[in-house]
Amino acid sequence: MEKMGEIKIEHISFGKKLKSMLSVDFRRMFTTPLFYILVGIAVVIPILVLVMTTTVGGSTSVDPTTGVETVAEIEPITNTWQVVESISGESAGMSSGIMSMCNINLLFFMAAVFVCIFVSDDFRSGYAKNLFAVRSKKADYVISKSLVGCVSGAFMILAYFIGAVIGGAIAGLSFDAGAAGIGGIIMCLLSKIFLMAVFVSIFVLMSVVGKQKLWLSMIGSFAVGLLLFMMVPSLTPLNSTIMNVILCLAGGALFSVGLGAVSNIVLRKTSLV
Repeated sequence: MEKMGEIKIEHISFGKKLKSMLSVDFRRMFTTPLFYILVGIAVVIPILVLVMTTTVGGSTSVDPTTGVETVAEIEPITNTWQVVESISGESAGMSSGIMSMCNINLLFFMAAVFVCIFVSDDFRSGYAKNLFAVRSKKADYVISKSLVGCVSGAFMILAYFIGAVIGGAIAGLSFDAGAAGIGGIIMCLLSKIFLMAVFVSIFVLMSVVGKQKLWLSMIGSFAVGLLLFMMVPSLTPLNSTIMNVILCLAGGALFSVGLGAVSNIVLRKTSLV
C-alpha cells in the first residue's frame, strides 16, 4: 500500500524520450521557413537549368560590326533526365557537360545548409543547454536530428524530380528513359534518398562539433562532403538497380550508427556553450 506523501518518480524510457524529441523537431522542421525555401529552390533549379540551357544552347549571335557569328558553347539538353543524373557505363550518352555539376546531387549540399542551421539554432538559442540539463543522454538528440535531416533531404530530392518534370514539359524535351528505364529512374531516386543518410550523419557530426559556430559546421560539412561527392554518380546512376538501393541503404545505416555514436561522444565530452 502506497504511503501518504510518498513521491513516486516515473522513469521515462528512451523510446518515450526519442518520440518526444522527434515530435518537437519535426514540428520545427515543418514550421520553419528555411525548409520551404530550400524545397522551393530544389523545384526551381531544374526548371531554370532545363529552360535556360535549351534556349541558350546551340544559339548563335552575330557581331554587327564584323558580321562574325558566335555559337553558344553551352551543350544543349535533349532529354529531361539529363538534369537528374547520368547513365553509368557505355550508355552515358545521356549525360551532358554542364549536367556533370548542375544536377540533383547538388541537393546533398543544400541538406548540409539545413542541418547545420537547424542544429546551430539549438545551441545559439540556449535550447540545447537547457535540454541536456535534464537529459544526461544525448543519443535521442542525435537520432532525432539525423532523421529530420534525412526526411528534409528526401523532400528536396522529390521536389527536384517534380521540378525536372515541369522543366522538361516547359522546354518541350523528351521524357524517354532510354537505357535507364522507368524502373532505373525510380531506383536512382531511392538510392539518393538512402544515400542522404550518409551525408546527413556527417553534417550532424560537424554541427555538434561547431555548435553555435555555424560557419565552422558549414565549412566542415562541405569539406568532408566533397570527399564523398565524386562517388555519388557511380553509386546512384540513372540506370540504378536494386543492388544500388541496397548498397546505399546499407551505407546509410552504417554511417548513421557509426558517426551517430561519434556525435554522441562529442556532445558528452565537450562544452555545450
